[in-house]
Amino acid sequence: MDTLHGSSPFPPIADYGFLSDCEVTALVASSGNIEWLCLPRLDSPSVFGAILDRSAGRFRIGPADTMVPAARRYLPGTMVLETSWGTATGWIIVRDLLLIGPWHHEGEMSHTHRRAPTDYDADHVLLRTVRCVSGEVQVTLDCEPVLDYGRNPVRWEHTDRGYHQGLATADGVDLRLRLTTDMRLGFEGGRAMARTLLKEGDTRFCALTWTEHEPPYTFAEAYQRLVWTAHHWQHWLARGDIPDHPWRGYLERSALTLKGLTFAPTGALVAAATTSLPETPGGERNWDYRYTWIRDSTFALWGLYTLGFDWEADDFFWFIADMAERDEELQIMYGVDGERDLAEITLDHLHGYEGARPVRVGNGAFNHRQNDVWGAVLDSFYIHIKSRDRLDERVWPILKRQVEMAIAHWREPDRGIWEVRGEPRHFTSSKVMCWVALDRGARLARLRQEPEVAERWQSIADEIHADVCENGVGENGVFTQHYSTTALDASLLLIPLVRFLPPDDPRVRATVLAIADDLTVEDLVLRYRTKETDDGLSGEEGTFTICSFWLVSALAEIGELGRARRLCEKLLSFASALGLYAEEIDPVSGRQLGNFPQAFTHLALINAVIHIIRAETIVPVPHHTS
Repeated sequence: MDTLHGSSPFPPIADYGFLSDCEVTALVASSGNIEWLCLPRLDSPSVFGAILDRSAGRFRIGPADTMVPAARRYLPGTMVLETSWGTATGWIIVRDLLLIGPWHHEGEMSHTHRRAPTDYDADHVLLRTVRCVSGEVQVTLDCEPVLDYGRNPVRWEHTDRGYHQGLATADGVDLRLRLTTDMRLGFEGGRAMARTLLKEGDTRFCALTWTEHEPPYTFAEAYQRLVWTAHHWQHWLARGDIPDHPWRGYLERSALTLKGLTFAPTGALVAAATTSLPETPGGERNWDYRYTWIRDSTFALWGLYTLGFDWEADDFFWFIADMAERDEELQIMYGVDGERDLAEITLDHLHGYEGARPVRVGNGAFNHRQNDVWGAVLDSFYIHIKSRDRLDERVWPILKRQVEMAIAHWREPDRGIWEVRGEPRHFTSSKVMCWVALDRGARLARLRQEPEVAERWQSIADEIHADVCENGVGENGVFTQHYSTTALDASLLLIPLVRFLPPDDPRVRATVLAIADDLTVEDLVLRYRTKETDDGLSGEEGTFTICSFWLVSALAEIGELGRARRLCEKLLSFASALGLYAEEIDPVSGRQLGNFPQAFTHLALINAVIHIIRAETIVPVPHHTS
């Protein structure tokens, strides 16, 4: 609730639960409303969009007279959300999940499915079960989809299954929704509704489907498929190598969240499940994050390999390789099936989360020049090849082209890691990542026993290194945001993490401590000071949680372990009740801001926690590239 501006009809961002079947995602408010679901793909138009406008569709199941649950949790090691409701007359438990089942694509080939099929697959069913555990409770179901981001209401009709199944259709849309339940459905306009009194031991279910896959038709079948899905997530998590540590739960929830933000058919990893959740309450910094950023690849691969999820890391690696092989010039971001054109439009009919407008679909940054992208790709390739001890023949020409692009462009200004919409600059972190491209390229050339190529690339890496050290450091010995400013930038925390300079270099230490002391609010890190940076936008923004976790890692690198641990504990305390993070934290109120849940934040959490665990066990801290 936004207490600063009176009561808000919107739940706090951190109150949402996150569901995924690795093809679509859903957000569940604590009220029992599903307020975000895009079909048939996670970047499709929304079917339930109440998170962006209270009239854009929602789906509730819960007690008729109670809107605040007693407790919520995930079943341990799963993406099954359990909500306990206490009323004056009894208790019920609701479980929400997106079903996963055995592989069922035999006989059908999808152009999207480029990765090796697994034994499991999305069932394309949103399942909600209810059990009355004591007393009696009046339960209501209220399903009101509004297709195409709240523009296209549906019509409901009963199917040949009578009162137990409704079919929702809308003019001009192929999408057909089926709601199957053991309750009796009635329709009021675009709403499907049911009411029933549950007594101790009673159970009910409802299942929403959007493809021809069969839903469960009985509670017993629904429960069986729930158990299969829960076991699937637990088995998946057990495949990882997660340290036995008091912070293990944060690592597990981050791993599950990252898996939930992957698009299984291609291996792509999206930045977040949502669009246009504001970085500034009521502000204009609202972006669509349902795409995959090439830059995130280094952190994604490091996080996944570190926790032992090699299959997911390999799938994402080959997604990047596909894009780098196909496109002469790599974009900074793509759609989940490799789409290049992510043209940005505004949805002016939506009021936005707590009035934050505009609501955007697409992302205009897709055609920005960002010179850090080649370093991200080369670091990703280096991590992947180190984990395999061999350099795939297909990869070498892709890799060479990226290095040559870095050579051709490293002297040019760009928009920087934060995609600022002001004038291009000589951003220090972009130059550092161009150095990464040449440094990793030279290492891989030596692995291939091509000494002439390695020597040439190494000499250019040395040239970039000297240029950064000459132009990117202020008189006080601290690295600067770009070559013509003294401003700080949180991206400079990557300098020790990518091994540009050793952690004991005085400039590294001075930079890390300057950011910790001067680019923070209540210990939490800002990307940059908006007053010192021409980012083409108005207004302030919260602290970027990924940058705060980078600071934890950087402090651990320079030997400030106590300070690193204290900051990490503080950051972990800001996790939502379900262990999830958005993009930013308001340092004063502690509320989470921006798109949710955010892959980059969870990746940086894994990096930071592993840094501290390894430093505390007096093992040298391996970095994702060392």
